[in-house]
Order: sequence, then C-alpha cells, then structure tokens
Amino acid sequence: MKKSLMALSTALMLGGATYAQKVTFEEYDLANGLHVVLHQDNSAPVVITSVMYHVGAKDEQPNRTGFAHFFEHLLFEGTKNIERGEWFKLVTANGGNNNANTSDDRTYYYEVFPSNNLELALWMESERLMHPVINQIGVDTQNEVVKEEKRLRVDNQPYGNIFKAVKQNMFKVHPYRWTTIGEMAHLDAATLDEFKAFNQKFYIPNNAVLVVAGQFEKDNAKKWVEQYFGPIKKGPAIDRKTFKEEPITQEFRTSWEDPNVQLPMVVANYRTPSMKTRDARVLDMISSYLSDGKSSKLYKKVVDEKKMALQIGAFNNSQEDYGMYLIYGIPMQGKTADDLIKEIDEEITKIQTELISENDYQKLQNKFENQYVNSNASVEGVASNLATYYLLYGDINLINTEIDIYRSITREEIKEVANKYLNSNQRMILDYIPAKDKTQN
Repeated sequence: MKKSLMALSTALMLGGATYAQKVTFEEYDLANGLHVVLHQDNSAPVVITSVMYHVGAKDEQPNRTGFAHFFEHLLFEGTKNIERGEWFKLVTANGGNNNANTSDDRTYYYEVFPSNNLELALWMESERLMHPVINQIGVDTQNEVVKEEKRLRVDNQPYGNIFKAVKQNMFKVHPYRWTTIGEMAHLDAATLDEFKAFNQKFYIPNNAVLVVAGQFEKDNAKKWVEQYFGPIKKGPAIDRKTFKEEPITQEFRTSWEDPNVQLPMVVANYRTPSMKTRDARVLDMISSYLSDGKSSKLYKKVVDEKKMALQIGAFNNSQEDYGMYLIYGIPMQGKTADDLIKEIDEEITKIQTELISENDYQKLQNKFENQYVNSNASVEGVASNLATYYLLYGDINLINTEIDIYRSITREEIKEVANKYLNSNQRMILDYIPAKDKTQN
C-alpha cells in the first residue's frame, strides 16, 4: 500500500511538472533576418539573453580547423564600445554571469542578469555582433588560451583523444571528421584577414537566433531588440555544402596510442542518422537501455555480475547531419577487448531478436519523461532549448512536443532500429591503447 501511494504521488508530481513545463514563447524576425524569441517567466527576477549562431566546426576548412571554437573565445576580447578586458568586468559589476560553448554545428553565447539589466545584456550582445574588435593582439592572446585548454582537456587528459580517434576514422568526407577544438597548427598558420573573413561570413544577424527568457516587460524587450540589433546589416546568404558519407558495409578495426593511459579501452562505433530523425531518438532509448545507470543491461552484466570491465557505456552522439553511436569499455585485467565486444554483441543481438520487456520499456519512458522535465526546469535550459530547436531542428515547438515522440516509440521500433543501424558489418572497432613509448610527447 505504501509503495502504491508513493507511486501515485510520483505520478501526480510528474504529471503536474510536465503540465507546468509547457513553454510559451513569441517569435518574430527583424528586417535584417535576425530571428527573435521571447519567453516570459516571472518565477525568479533574472533574465537570460542568448544568441546562437549557425556556425560550428563543420563550417571550417580542412586546413583551418578550430576557427568556430576560437571565435567562442575571441568574441569576448572587446568591441568598439567595450574596451579589451572589460567584458567580464562589466558583467560581474552588474550582478551577472556569462559563458559560451561551441559544437560541430553551432556556437552559443549567453548572459544571466538580474531582470533590471536586460537592456545592458541586449546592448552587449549587439556589440559583439556589430562591433567586434578583431586584431592581432586579441588573436595572439586567445591562441595561447586555446592551446592551454587543449593541453588541459585533450592532450594531457586520459582518453582525451577518443573523439579525435573516432571521428577521423568514421568520417571520410564530412567535416565531422575533425574535432571542435581543431588543430593548433592551423590556428598558428591563419592570418588576421582569415579570422576577419570568418567573422564577416558567419557572425551575421541572418545566421543567428536571439532568445530573451525570464522576467521582463515584453514591450521594453521588443523596443531594445529593435534599437540595438535592428541597425545591424544583413549579411550575404551562406552557401552551405552537403557532404554525403558512403555507408559502412564491412567492419574495420583501427587503433590509437595514448601516453596518458595505462589501461586499454575498446570502442565500437556505428554511424547513425541526423538528430532530427525519429530513428535518432529511438537510438537514444537503446543507449539508455544498454548503459544508463547501474541497473542497465550492459553495466549489470559486464561490470557488476561478470566483473569483466572496470567501466562500460553507450551513448548516441546525435548531430545536425549525422550521428555516431558509441559503445565503450575498459577490460579488467585478464580480459581482452574482444571479450567485451562479444558481450556487447550478445546484448545487441537480444535487442534485435526479442522485444524488450514491458517493465524495461516503462522504465525507459519514465527516464525520458524525467529528462524532459529537467531540461526545461530552469530558465537557462529553456533559453538554450528554444535556440537549439529553432536553429538546428527547424521546429522550435519541439520544446513542447519532442517528448511526445519519445512517448510514441514502441518496443517494436526499438527492435527495428537496432537491426537497422547496430550490425557488426556497419561499424568500426577502435582499440585505444597505452603508448608503447612512454616518453612520447
């Protein structure tokens, strides 16, 4: 009885939270092509101003990788009206915080301020777009910052080059074949004019979405958006190339040596469709089923029961054009990569030949319901989701309806999608191993 009451209470809480998470918004375009989204939330006296640009690592040239991530740093250097080094001081002096991040598909900047500082936030983001100062001292300064970041997060981090090793083998023609942080030699070789040209091509109002979310007066927001962003000139339309990868039809194996690791890792990699597809969402569920938490199939079997691996996991890395489905494991001493691959294949085969249990299916539905509620639980999360669904998915209302897609996925679909994408002849096996020469740099 007690368990039944707890279950009922949880269901009511989830139901109420899901209902409350219905996100309302208004969207419109400025004459220069900037898309504007306004979301009012008076639950706290804060306002988030964010701009997402449709430029990421995939928009770079093969000999100039790392540009999009570099600009994530460079565009904090200063503007015509914000002196170099003053950006962060201005934000903190007014009770705010800010950050930015870059992916292969987009670059995202945001500020969180007390709600009475919306005008300041809009002015600052318009300054970043209209009046960036791109000079040699800024380029040289941020070049050293990015190099240090790469040393800290990639080069000197155990397993830090996993994505580089995977991507350069999984993609032959698509720009997803290089990493977001790029190659430092490419940044060193780039001229100031190249950086300016990249800015002029991609950091334009008609390649961006502005989101204002939180506590604000809508009339004031619209007035200030027009005042500060309206005068910015529309840029030339961006000609985006389409890259098509040939299907993987035969399993292949490769290796990567890392001087920072003592234990080998094996990674099975499958190429998957765009994050905009229904199949990508089914793969999200399969990933959760296999390795999300200690009760998941792979963890329970390989780590907990058989004690064959120190760690095992699976995740669907969905992106705008293609995705990658990765299953990885670190074998226990006395076990091999092939031992883990055998166990992984057994679990995949079960998904391909049998329907998952009703209990496991309901568990998945509960997890994705919880993820949906959590993703929109903060104003910052809502702002990011609104920008992402508009810019990358082309359907901003997915912020409210994507959960319905997950709810409608059936056990039969899970089986079907596993058979479609997770076959041994469609993958690469990567052996990520300790470097033979421990003195290697």
